[in-house]
Amino acid sequence: MTIRNLLAQQAPVFSTLCLDALAARVAEQAGFQCGYVSGGALGYAHAVSEALLSVDELADVVRHVHARSNLHVVVDAGVGFGDAVHLTRAIKTFEQAGAAAIEIEDQVAPKRVSHHRGIEHLVSLQDMVAKVKYAVDARSNAETLIIARTGAVKNESFAHACERANAYAEAGADAILIMPETAEQWARVAAEINAPIVCFGALGGRTPAQWTALGVSLVIDPFTVQVMQVRAMQQAYADFFAGRDAPLEMAELFATYNQLDEVAGFAELYAVEDATTLAAHSSAGSEALD
Repeated sequence: MTIRNLLAQQAPVFSTLCLDALAARVAEQAGFQCGYVSGGALGYAHAVSEALLSVDELADVVRHVHARSNLHVVVDAGVGFGDAVHLTRAIKTFEQAGAAAIEIEDQVAPKRVSHHRGIEHLVSLQDMVAKVKYAVDARSNAETLIIARTGAVKNESFAHACERANAYAEAGADAILIMPETAEQWARVAAEINAPIVCFGALGGRTPAQWTALGVSLVIDPFTVQVMQVRAMQQAYADFFAGRDAPLEMAELFATYNQLDEVAGFAELYAVEDATTLAAHSSAGSEALD
């Protein structure tokens, strides 16, 4: 089933953060059908702003996740790494890497570091409409979704955000990522926008039924996994240096560690090695004994 078909269903689709193939496989085994390669999260992982990431750094993650999982990969292409020319190349690069959906947003290019602290500057509606059209034209597979994201709710108004969203949809965007701020905006957003709605949200923030009632098609959680990882590391290191008990006993630690090859899908690799390298070694050993 394509991601387009998934979003056409009544129930919302949930996508969790995947910054490497192991995380993607864990997510898939848990039941997710989509994985999100977040520019913001990858920037934090590299300890730089996403504004400083390159197309290839994001595409490399997409490539690994796509190669080792069956998740539909949604990639955060930010502002498209420049003007419409740069965006065109980015779309082709991400699509070739295996992205099922590509998100672009209406902030200025180059993207500014200060967006992390809530300072954003938007391009004009006309400029973003043009970029959406070029993004749509750049894809080689009609099933690849173009998700247009607007930051206008915070930086202009809800009414302007809906105006932008509908203009982006008319320009060819397959879905709109919007960030309502009030209960009233959440209640109105699906009726105001003529396209499937994509929203950010922590997986525990609302129930699936609540997301369905709001008319949201795709819920992306770019926060929870990374926050959990950082908190777990901070706590484990604090306990170690304070002389407190380790968070996991050695037996429990290695019980999980010894499952990693199964989680990572090494069975198929072991099978090839058993049939070739190890088989040849065993045969050579037998001949030597003869």
